[in-house]
Amino acid sequence: MRRILGLTAAALLAAGSLVAIGGATSPAVALENGLARTPQMGWNDWNSFGCNVNDGLIRQTADAMVSSGMAAAGYTYVNIDDCWSTRSRNASGDLVPDPQKFPNGIKALADYVHSKGLKLGIYSSAGTTTCAGYPASLGYERQDAALWASWGIDYLKYDNCGDHRGMNGQQRYTAMRDALAATGRPIVYSLCNWGQENVWTWGMPVGNSWRNTGDIAANWNSIMGILDQQVGLESYSGPGGWNDPDMLEVGVGSVTGTEGRAHFSLWSLLNAPLIAGNDLRTMSADTRTILTNTEVIAVNQDWGGRQGHKISDNGNLEVWRKPMSNGSVAVVLLNRGTSTATVSTTAAALGLGSASSYSVRDLWAHTTSSSSGAISAAVPGHGAAMYVVTGGGIVQPTTVAIKGVGSGRCLDVTGASQANGAQAQIWDCHGQPNQQWTPTASGELRVYGGKCLDVYDRGTADGTNVIIWDCNGQSNQQWRFNADGTITAVGANKCLDVPNNATANGTKLTIWSCNGGANQRWTRT
Repeated sequence: MRRILGLTAAALLAAGSLVAIGGATSPAVALENGLARTPQMGWNDWNSFGCNVNDGLIRQTADAMVSSGMAAAGYTYVNIDDCWSTRSRNASGDLVPDPQKFPNGIKALADYVHSKGLKLGIYSSAGTTTCAGYPASLGYERQDAALWASWGIDYLKYDNCGDHRGMNGQQRYTAMRDALAATGRPIVYSLCNWGQENVWTWGMPVGNSWRNTGDIAANWNSIMGILDQQVGLESYSGPGGWNDPDMLEVGVGSVTGTEGRAHFSLWSLLNAPLIAGNDLRTMSADTRTILTNTEVIAVNQDWGGRQGHKISDNGNLEVWRKPMSNGSVAVVLLNRGTSTATVSTTAAALGLGSASSYSVRDLWAHTTSSSSGAISAAVPGHGAAMYVVTGGGIVQPTTVAIKGVGSGRCLDVTGASQANGAQAQIWDCHGQPNQQWTPTASGELRVYGGKCLDVYDRGTADGTNVIIWDCNGQSNQQWRFNADGTITAVGANKCLDVPNNATANGTKLTIWSCNGGANQRWTRT
């Protein structure tokens, strides 16, 4: 399912797509569509079903995503892969859903998935045919993107098969980027060009994620081989655009529970899109526990978006670290061998400052211990331990400005008031204390230190006002940043919303049923 292409980094530099930093190259700017501010989370049918995709499977999977707790853990996208269309376009040149597989069409399916609070993805290729030989989108970018938008599609996986008509990858993938933007619909754009042409050097301004390897397979050697290819790519990833080492094989093929925990730990540390590939309808309790480990997911979804990287390699024993936005460090101790072995590191090696004591949170045992600086575990063969290590003393929180995609204005407390009940609004970004928000580990958005963004009177109805109030730990003061740029009020399960798509200074904010519109999408700076 791949073709080998060639475009040099030098050519990209000449085109102005890259900037040089310390002798290396990194993306100049992220794709500013307001989406995938944290790595996208969802499911794709290919790893378990191949071409055997149909309406019933997608509906049942959407149901299972909700009933299993995966949706509550942050999984959002239910993605259709190859083989969904007929073998030819219709007389108007449109792609046609296979009437045997999708007798109600794709729009009805999208409506069903949306009714579950989820989003639907589709598949095509940046060539004349898909990898399975179905019609693809090269030369039809605008027509296909408009069709998908009319169906309510929220995610596009764009492969690299078929005749490329002499065009390089950056040209072909940029054409679809522009076509998706022209629809006006927020559609996450996942590039799947197999890591050809050093895609990580130009992927950031083009897509929300980019495959940087060939296909993953459901076995340990494949997972480890793809892991090895991630070394050195961490500088090319960040909010809005992510290195993609391919989908998760947790609960698929020969992957054991121990291997699945290691796989999930590493992909989370790498800020990889977490796209499950198992059959959600029949997964074991152990697979479900792995995929819904919210402490591990929180590392992946940390708003700072710094990708983890390897810091130690001692044969089969490796240490990987990821700096977190609150000053702590996530660490994976990996044992690639077949027998239990002790894997160790230190707070100093993790880049933490000097302290007499460190807090060590075990993300799989869900326990907390203290250490004088050594972090060590007996790790089973083909396994991993995962921790968040916090230095002694108080970790200084990081404040952010929260900017509306549709309005271009910042989340602001009206009149810079510090009184309980002061309303949240949008206003020109100016960086003053009433626009400085501190996300906390408990999901709060703090302002002025002790006030929290709050849904008035624990309301759940569309149009309920958003205010500030003394922080009290209740669910109406908990907020979740989503990969599509929306911010969910946890207690109400509604989105932070600028009413009526307004853009004027002083527009008061509310909660509203999530719809992915630009007035519900935000970026953090």
